Amino acid sequence: MFRNRRIRYALKTVVALALACMALPAMAETYWLPREGDGVVGHLQGAIAAEEDTLLDIGRRFNVGFEELKLANPGVDPWIPGDGTLIVIPSRYVLPTAPRNGIVLNLAEMRLYYFPDPVDAPRRRVITHPVSIGQVGWNTPLGTTRIAAKVANPAWYPPESIRAEAEADGNPLPLMVPAGPDNPLGTHALALGKKGYLIHGTNKPYGLGMRVSHGCVRMYPEDIVSLYETVPVDTPVHVVNQAVKSGWRDGVLYVEVHPTAGELELGGSVGAGAAMRQVVAATSAEQSKHIRWEQVTAVVETLTGIPYAVSDPTIVQLKLAQTVDTGLESGESSLGPQPAAVDDSFVSLRWSRGLALWPYFQENTSIQ
Repeated sequence: MFRNRRIRYALKTVVALALACMALPAMAETYWLPREGDGVVGHLQGAIAAEEDTLLDIGRRFNVGFEELKLANPGVDPWIPGDGTLIVIPSRYVLPTAPRNGIVLNLAEMRLYYFPDPVDAPRRRVITHPVSIGQVGWNTPLGTTRIAAKVANPAWYPPESIRAEAEADGNPLPLMVPAGPDNPLGTHALALGKKGYLIHGTNKPYGLGMRVSHGCVRMYPEDIVSLYETVPVDTPVHVVNQAVKSGWRDGVLYVEVHPTAGELELGGSVGAGAAMRQVVAATSAEQSKHIRWEQVTAVVETLTGIPYAVSDPTIVQLKLAQTVDTGLESGESSLGPQPAAVDDSFVSLRWSRGLALWPYFQENTSIQ
């Protein structure tokens, strides 16, 4: 009996530790840069929602922003996803078309990419973080600037325009907010060369991945600490607004589409023409013969922010789709039954949920 008690106690401890680890925020994602000519990193992931979860909780757990997680899971209630619901984690990325050095900030996807290694390094990495950007009327400015200064435990001096807005709302601000839990800049800040703009932390991390700032770039508290410690002063910062991105990976072309500057609720979507032009620019005459143009249009229309393959899959990919194990105990989930064989219809996309059918999903996804 004593032995059984010890076993039960050990099991309870393991379960408690597992749940505690799941609740911890994930660290930033780091990838090796793909080979010359390719521009896609990462893999999709899947998470099973618990009864108490919201998309805010799951986003923090997997280091993704709220809007990008909501886009990737159309039809899922962001506040009550539901116990057992499969949540797609959009952790595959087409790299923006920008210099692969320093920091690249893409406003459309509300995501930052940091290239820490010298351009002549034998192997180079890219580290990516979700961010919040300027709300409507307080846009984060485009263009190239630099990290001008680094400040730990910054004080906040609200500019006159923000103080006037706060006073009009009945919430007047002081001339200076000292460092501490009430400071909206969080614990660390990187001052940009454009006066008045910062990349900084936040004291409200569950608002990450939305258009909520007055033009500055907000990061999760753990992410800004990591960036602060690794980014030197004078690092270039390239701010772009690329709603449509396309990139190759192992001979397959992917297209990823977001609302322009994250303006999902303001009709900031893009037309299929923009995606078509991207694909034409990325393909040779021979490569264009293998593009599924109707699939390009479907990617634009569904607007999930997930990179989807728009060219014919290779034989290697089809074999992978048949053999990769997602880790599910049965052959069924909310995606439907796993097909016994792979043919052309099985590699098409299922647009009703913004998810791929089983073969594509199995090739690119791990379930947690």
